[in-house]
Amino acid sequence: MYLLNPKSKKPLHIQLYEALKKEIASQHKVGDKLPSIRHIAAEYHLSKTTVESAYAQLYAEGYVESRAKSGYFVSALYDEDFAHPSPPLPTPKAKKTPYRYDFFPAQLDKESFPLKLWKRLYVKSINESIDFGAYPNGQGELGLREAIAHYLNHSRGVKCDASQLVICSGFSDAMGLLAKLVRHQYSHFGIESPGYHVAKGVFEAYGYSINHIPLSPQGICLDALKTSAAKLLYITPSHQYPTGITMPLSHRLKLLEYIDQVDGLIIEDDYDSELVYANRPIPALQGLDKHHRVVYMGTFAKALSPALRVSYMVLPPRLVETFQKSPDANFSRVNLMTQLTLEAFISGGHWERHLRKVRTLNKKKHNLMLQLFQEHLGNTYHILAQGGGLAILIMPSVPFDWQKFHTLLAKHHIKIYLAKEKSGGEFEAIRMGFGGFSQEALKEAVEVFGGVWRECI
Repeated sequence: MYLLNPKSKKPLHIQLYEALKKEIASQHKVGDKLPSIRHIAAEYHLSKTTVESAYAQLYAEGYVESRAKSGYFVSALYDEDFAHPSPPLPTPKAKKTPYRYDFFPAQLDKESFPLKLWKRLYVKSINESIDFGAYPNGQGELGLREAIAHYLNHSRGVKCDASQLVICSGFSDAMGLLAKLVRHQYSHFGIESPGYHVAKGVFEAYGYSINHIPLSPQGICLDALKTSAAKLLYITPSHQYPTGITMPLSHRLKLLEYIDQVDGLIIEDDYDSELVYANRPIPALQGLDKHHRVVYMGTFAKALSPALRVSYMVLPPRLVETFQKSPDANFSRVNLMTQLTLEAFISGGHWERHLRKVRTLNKKKHNLMLQLFQEHLGNTYHILAQGGGLAILIMPSVPFDWQKFHTLLAKHHIKIYLAKEKSGGEFEAIRMGFGGFSQEALKEAVEVFGGVWRECI
């Protein structure tokens, strides 16, 4: 029975249409015959035109089909799944209590981003010279690639020009693109153990066999690499993730020689190169490569902003050609305005000034955290890695109640990060990030952390 109200502001044919649709969804299946127009008009005291209008709307939306001299039937085009009640929506989970102190090891202080300057450059970059009717360059805007190439040549010792750069949307995007470009040549992916889990995850997702290569005091173990099947190798030679080992020059030359002998390829991730506090930044491995065996990976996430999602690859010439023939070369991977603003930021000298500022600021936090450890942890810990990046790695040097430690951390809303959770291997460390704190907040955070630490000794 259809409930129709002649006094309603809603027209009768719409009321009937909605009633019929509801009945189809709840009671009928495909092929069922519906009441005739004459029958509904007589039973509900409606005009024939009103009923015809309701059926016409159902027909237009695909709920019914008309058969000559037979009437209207539930349409086979009608989605039967709609006839079943929708499952109840899941109850939203209660939001987790935010951590009061989060020692995330790869975070910058919000105040370090040059927001006013970025807004000014953004507005200045929008002008009539931009063709918003065209697709941007799939390799990245030429001006931005030229600016990055100039910086890399002069500050990182990378030998390249703009034609070798591809602008990508973050590290994992760059790795995914590279995985596609070289899969016709390599099937085994070698990675440091312990190593960066994201790099492993990307190549694993593309079907590569993963070879875990142990570390030596000089970085990747060459003997282990030579006995593996891997000719494609991912390394972090300037500041190994997560141990902090820096690969010496002699070891770099031996590695390059071996990779050339086996027709291999090295992926050099230079993620923390700008944030070195005790010494000058180590020149890139790529600058030593005479046989075009290194893909250099860089990012603006660690020193400018991870939110921008801008990274880049420097490809050897043969891979540039491979990229340009691939479908990925047709479309830009990063928003056009982000690229143009970043180009203005680098070309105007702001990037170099910003680097000096961020390096100085984080060096102060780095040294402050070392001082705070001495004050609050005493002689109960040892440092496994320091001097670069946005975190200091520590471990207890005395018997330690780890179960109680994690219980108390949760009680005090403190978040820490363990190396093994993300990197695998046998190396373990507490990765104490300082970059996301102001100096005053860092003092408070380490003081509270120190109280928890002392209760677990």
